[in-house]
Amino acid sequence: MVRPYTVTGGRTRPVDAGLDMISIVVALREPAGAAALEPEHAAILRLCDRPVSVAELSALLDLPITVVKVLLGDLIAAGDVLARAPLPVSDKPQLDVLQAVLDGIRRL
Repeated sequence: MVRPYTVTGGRTRPVDAGLDMISIVVALREPAGAAALEPEHAAILRLCDRPVSVAELSALLDLPITVVKVLLGDLIAAGDVLARAPLPVSDKPQLDVLQAVLDGIRRL
């Protein structure tokens, strides 16, 4: 087992990429061209072939989320991965939608 501080080169904080647990990341290049990368960076590229959250990556890699954020910060800085904040949730639910849900539950 490799200790997390070894994986990140002793860094404990990511490059300021604005990542949180539900940020969505996707690879911008093929992992096959990642021979020069560390194994953990290459694994992230493989897993990011489709949009995936930071929390999901952490679970799939079996690494602490802070370690995954540091590694993602490296890949974002290198231009290998694109990250975006999750879509914002509207402030107020629409009353007509809530009423339709309530009516449907009452019909059950």
